[in-house]
Amino acid sequence: MGNPSMADVARAAGVSAQTVSRVFRESPNVSPDTRRRVLAAVDELGYRFNNAARTLSSGRSRTIGLVLLQSGGYYSRSAVTAGVEAAAGEAGYAVSIATIAALDTGLMERSLSKLADQGVEGIVIAVPLIFATPRMEDITRDIPTVTLDGSRTAGASVLGIDQREAGRVATQHLLDLGHRQVWHVSGPDEWIEARQRRQGWQDCLTAAGIEPPPPLEGDWSPESGYRQGQIVAMIPDVTAIFAASDEMAFGVVRALRERGRAVPDDVSIVGVDDIALAAYCSPPLTTVRQDFYRFGAAAVGLLLEGAGAADSLVPASLSVRDSTAPPRGH
Repeated sequence: MGNPSMADVARAAGVSAQTVSRVFRESPNVSPDTRRRVLAAVDELGYRFNNAARTLSSGRSRTIGLVLLQSGGYYSRSAVTAGVEAAAGEAGYAVSIATIAALDTGLMERSLSKLADQGVEGIVIAVPLIFATPRMEDITRDIPTVTLDGSRTAGASVLGIDQREAGRVATQHLLDLGHRQVWHVSGPDEWIEARQRRQGWQDCLTAAGIEPPPPLEGDWSPESGYRQGQIVAMIPDVTAIFAASDEMAFGVVRALRERGRAVPDDVSIVGVDDIALAAYCSPPLTTVRQDFYRFGAAAVGLLLEGAGAADSLVPASLSVRDSTAPPRGH
């Protein structure tokens, strides 16, 4: 077994990693009983002070943690990272990145523990928190945290667009063009963003007196959009589709084209994200805009301002391009 970490000491003492760091810094905001438990855990585990602990003992690590999903969209992942790194660098901070391979609570907990062990001064979480364990709640309460996907712990702030409104705006655009039904290629159900966008789509159709058809679930990838697009392309009366991401929309467009269904002459399609390729595909894609770079930079700003847990949602805006048009004969 390797050397015990600060997170191991925290678990053995029944406290957070930040509390362990306060003991190491000889902070006055630690009770004598807690201090004794931490030091007893240090002795029991044979913990040796590492570089992170020494940084903590000096009071500042000048580091911000970033949690990303390995299989998330390439553009969104790279744009968020660039925004976080630019804003952090401008403020004199380094960025420590923890990438998780799948949406797994255990992996998320270990990544947050790793960042806490490194003594980061703030955390940006760019993946959904499916279920917040007591340990995750503890870390995000002790370390200022901002999430970028709509999920949150009790102590975290949320930054981004209103995802339910994104689904409503996309769907309403298609209804306003005269389409009588809108099909939906959704993201994976474990993502809160996917559920919120799907809810916005359903709410919009229901408000218009239209019964929503069954959603077709993808995984954010162009391949999954293509697979679901092959299904929807075989339904003759489909004239409008809302895809929960631009990359899935690209796959749907290819499937439609292979079936002889032209976009937007036969079928209109709207995506979400407004990634760089959206304006240059054929046809250019109508999509709900998300400025991932700006959100990454703004998350760092929120952390440095020391704001408490709060929601900071910006209105959803639509970039209208050539992939949407009134249905034939309208």
